[in-house]
Amino acid sequence: MTTSLSAALGRLPALVAGGGFAWWFENGQLEKLSPDAAARRARATPPLLVHAKATATRLGIEPFQAYDLLDLFAFVRPARFCLPTPHGLLARINLDAADDEEAVQYLHHAAQILLEDLPRQQPRALRRSMRLAQTLHRAGWPWAIYLLTALGPEATTVPSGGAGGLDIWQELPEWVDYAPPPPPDTQTVSPTEARERLARLLGTTSELRETQADYAATTAQAFAPREMLGMPELVLAEAGTGIGKTLGYIAPASVWAEKNGGTVWLSTYTKNLQRQLDHELDRLFPDPAEKQAKVVVRKGRENYLCLLNLEDATQGGAARPQDLVPLSLIARWAGATRDGDLAGGDFPAWAVDLHGRNRTLGLTDQRGECIHAGCQHYRKCFIERAVRKSRKAEMVIANHALVMIQAAMGEDDSQKPLRYVFDEGHHLFEAADSAFAAHLTGMEGVDLRRWLRGPEGGRRSRARGIANRIGDLVAQDERGKTSLEAVVEAARCLPGEGWLARIAEGNPIGQGETFLAKARQQIFARSPQPDSPYGLECPTKEPINGLIEAAQDFAAGIDRVLEPLNALTKSLGDMLADETAELDTATRSRIEGALRGLLRRKLELDAWRSMLLDLRTETPPTFVDWFGLERIDGRDLDLGLYRHYLDPMQPFAAAVLKPAHGVAITSATLRDIPPAKADAAPEAAWVSAEIRSGARHLPQPARRAAFPSPFDYANRTRVFVVTDVRRDAMDQVAAAYRELFLAAGGGGLGLFTAIFRLRAVQKRILRPLAEAGLPLYAQHVDPLDNATLVDIFRAEEHACLLGTDAMRDGVDVPGASLRLAVFDRVPWPRPDLLHKARKAAFGGQAYDDLLTRLKLKQAYGRLLRRAEDYGVFVVLDAQLPTRLLSAFPASVEVRRVGIREAVAETAAFLHGMRAGTGEQQNLA
Repeated sequence: MTTSLSAALGRLPALVAGGGFAWWFENGQLEKLSPDAAARRARATPPLLVHAKATATRLGIEPFQAYDLLDLFAFVRPARFCLPTPHGLLARINLDAADDEEAVQYLHHAAQILLEDLPRQQPRALRRSMRLAQTLHRAGWPWAIYLLTALGPEATTVPSGGAGGLDIWQELPEWVDYAPPPPPDTQTVSPTEARERLARLLGTTSELRETQADYAATTAQAFAPREMLGMPELVLAEAGTGIGKTLGYIAPASVWAEKNGGTVWLSTYTKNLQRQLDHELDRLFPDPAEKQAKVVVRKGRENYLCLLNLEDATQGGAARPQDLVPLSLIARWAGATRDGDLAGGDFPAWAVDLHGRNRTLGLTDQRGECIHAGCQHYRKCFIERAVRKSRKAEMVIANHALVMIQAAMGEDDSQKPLRYVFDEGHHLFEAADSAFAAHLTGMEGVDLRRWLRGPEGGRRSRARGIANRIGDLVAQDERGKTSLEAVVEAARCLPGEGWLARIAEGNPIGQGETFLAKARQQIFARSPQPDSPYGLECPTKEPINGLIEAAQDFAAGIDRVLEPLNALTKSLGDMLADETAELDTATRSRIEGALRGLLRRKLELDAWRSMLLDLRTETPPTFVDWFGLERIDGRDLDLGLYRHYLDPMQPFAAAVLKPAHGVAITSATLRDIPPAKADAAPEAAWVSAEIRSGARHLPQPARRAAFPSPFDYANRTRVFVVTDVRRDAMDQVAAAYRELFLAAGGGGLGLFTAIFRLRAVQKRILRPLAEAGLPLYAQHVDPLDNATLVDIFRAEEHACLLGTDAMRDGVDVPGASLRLAVFDRVPWPRPDLLHKARKAAFGGQAYDDLLTRLKLKQAYGRLLRRAEDYGVFVVLDAQLPTRLLSAFPASVEVRRVGIREAVAETAAFLHGMRAGTGEQQNLA
């Protein structure tokens, strides 16, 4: 590092903004400023900081120019994890700051360390870094001059040429294809084998618990040979927190894959849980090279970087100066990534927050426009590499959404998985509800129209219409060519860009927009509060004048799309059959890819047509239909006709369970025990599990087993229901949160049933918590994605976090970082039309109680993730019914107290547990 560069860095001011004040460090002087004063200085002189958007939010201003250390970190250390906070970044480069006051003084040193790292690269990578630095310098990126100086004098002499270092696709390796693997054998996994494999996974450093071994032996039954077609070996296994279920099911799954030469799909609910499961498999495959060959993380195509989209965004001067920074960071990452996963993989999620979705996640194939073998990057494609690896892998780590979408689309039946483990099985119902639904909305219509016709009206877009993607394939086939042209023309019936504004103004164009205009009219006419800032909905019954006619006209328009679409599909299918000898492998692959895309759109159009025609009569009893208008903060986003299965586990059972040979569904919260049935037969507890897993739709019963948590909930947790805080008085609710968080000294998770309530509380408690040294983060407020917020919360022991449903289910924070959970009110199900129908079908009030108990059980379960954890659970709602208290362990006393007592007892209990005396005090 040159003296001049160090001096130049030293001239930059540094800024760290907290809640209610900020630290400013300049020329060796440290100052504590108000947000307004810090904002004025930051706008006048670009400072050194971490996460410019989050800093601007804390100062209450729009983003401003700054030297963001996160961008520098992403350039110097691509595909490396870093928490997007000052303390998180400092920790990654081995600097430790006690507080924000100290952290702001370390930022210059952090920048210096990163810049000193830059020249320490292999020669080829070094030259690409130099070219990228030149490109960024021309774009005006403030860090570029420091990069060039750090890289040395030769950096200014390297020819920039081509894409100026952005053309990373030139250096990526090609994937290798293999013959399809033979079908797996059908050898069983014995309980003894499962236990022995578990012992091996635990090794000598971990305790072998008998309950965990029993769980592994039980899940091994899902790997027995199937006895009859359509009757998978199904195991429902509830494993309380602390059982060690992940290694428990990995043990028999790995034995089966090894013995039979097959693949087991391990499916979780969220991408964050996929990442955790991937880490657990390090025990099975400690050698990284072996793990790389035998473990694949699979997500939907829309999660992976599309190299063609990246090239389109960078070539021919297409990239604007403001786009070059994110494109350069993505190019750097693409050369270092494990698998090209932009959403939840090793791509920094905060880059999306900083640079926007269009410049980051927008580079994925979000609309199914892949041209497969027609793409010049096909043999380097990240998703194609993952697909091929998954065919040979022993373990595929997937998510529920991908599994169900593949099943719903009927994709690649020859490679359909035969063995599944569904972790977080309590989420299968909602995952199926999403996967098997049909939404005929304006946004969905625009998306399909763009897929068929491409960008219209001179709009700048990387989208490609169907003619551009497959026109050359049917150029010599008159029937196919004519059908393609007819499809493109008929697609005019679908809503187009600007549809929402035209409908609001009363000027719809085409059958699709005319139908949506009538649907909007009915929604507003039938809604009790049309001016509500939240979404509106109404039944499809008793349609307004003209709606049925508009629906039939739109259905006729869809028929005019479907007819040539079916003909085009047949032409391509015939081409595969009739021209086998003439088609090369690449062309066959393109045709097969085109057929998959056409089939998906055909299924979508078929569903829409049925929905429109059913408006003339009663909705089929299998479905629930309604009209809906989506809003956020009073702004209309989308509207249309919605159809969901009344019981989404019916199609799930047909598409996923019945074709499989063996399935294990596991969770800590599969069962529900209503108070009235506490003394009933054990089978009563499994009713909810049978309903929400799809097991009741199979011809033979599932094997069932429950393994209670070994944790000492009675001594290590407290549960309070606060009786004297008015839940509709936000000042009182905020004051309760403030005092509880202060009493806990941080480590508090605030859970809310509505976003507006979360924001109201966050605004009121941010400053007092900051003054006490407790950072506060909030979903829907801080410009950070949920996974990043949880990572920060986990790392900062005295931080507090506010969130809604996603935080209730997605927080896995062992240790003292989560020692208090507070619910703002009873988390009843949202009383929408879909829930109303299911409530009537699944038991009335008992169904509401079931869902609410499960939410409470899941939230309470966040407190203890390890035996040494402890915590307090508080519900700020005196109206919590006694019948819901069976959500908590029977050994735990649920006490109804005033807020004063709740605060005092929370402080005393947590202090006692930290001091190691909590258990003794309780026993006394």
